[in-house]
Amino acid sequence: MPDERVSAARVEPRHSLTVFTHVIYGLHAVSLVTGIVGAVTVVAAFLTGWPSIIAVILNYVKRGEARGTWLDSHFRWQIRTFWFGLLWVVVCGLFVVITLGVGMLIAWLPLAVVGLWFIYRVARGWLALMDHRPMYT
Repeated sequence: MPDERVSAARVEPRHSLTVFTHVIYGLHAVSLVTGIVGAVTVVAAFLTGWPSIIAVILNYVKRGEARGTWLDSHFRWQIRTFWFGLLWVVVCGLFVVITLGVGMLIAWLPLAVVGLWFIYRVARGWLALMDHRPMYT
C-alpha cells in the first residue's frame, strides 16, 4: 500500500496558494519579531498578536484548498504550532495558579522554551516551504 503522504506530496498546488502560505508564515513571523523587540514576550505576541490570530483564521479558511497537496502539511504544521503553544501556556498558567503564585518563579523557564519552540517551528516550516518540501510531523 503506497504511503499517503508521499502521494499527496506529488500533487502540485496552485501558485497563489503557495504565496498565501508564505504570507501566513510572514504573519506569524511578524508576531515573533514583535515579541522579541517589543514589551511583550514572544509567547504572548504569538498567541495574542493580531498577525498570528489572523494567520490561524486564514489557515482554517484556506485549509480545504490545500487538501491533497503538499501544502496541506504546512497548514497542519501552522495550526498545530498555534494550538500546542496555547496548550503549553495554559499548563504553565495552571501550574502558577495551583502553586498559589510561587510557581511563577519556575514557570518562566518552560514559557521561554515555548517561545524558542515557536521561533523554531516558524523558521523550519518557512524554510521547507521555500524549498517546496512538505512538513511531516
